[in-house]
Amino acid sequence: MAGGLDQAMAELTVQTRRAGFTDITGRLAAWLGHIEADEGLLTVFIRHTSASLTIQENADPDVQADLVDALSKLAPAEAPYRHNVEGPDDMPAHIKAALTSTSLAIPVMGGRMRLGTWQAVYVIEHRAQAHRRSLNLHFLGSGQGRGLAEAKGWPDTS
Repeated sequence: MAGGLDQAMAELTVQTRRAGFTDITGRLAAWLGHIEADEGLLTVFIRHTSASLTIQENADPDVQADLVDALSKLAPAEAPYRHNVEGPDDMPAHIKAALTSTSLAIPVMGGRMRLGTWQAVYVIEHRAQAHRRSLNLHFLGSGQGRGLAEAKGWPDTS
């Protein structure tokens, strides 16, 4: 990305373990390093309706556990949902995803995401079992050399 505004895009695959949070901050930072991003905006989009994205505290794992518990109280698996073809955890997962985010916009300065001291970027798995989740990454801004063509060849080492 030489001079002016340019963009880079990539797909990231995230393997979740079960319902809960999966930290993707390091993988996003690695991609920004690969494309030699400098100043701009990173957009992360998850291509699913039963998982979501969030920026949340990374210092105390109890925060994540409490958030999972709170979301489960808002959308309990035992409720009499009409949509139940994919199992008892599916409709609650849709509700939890609707209450959270499917995309995030993160400012990038000096090649680094401008997250707060105790913040990290997470995929929230709302289903009970592990899943492979697909994310689209888009950087718009300036950089120091690589462009869109090279960004497409980024190895996603899940």
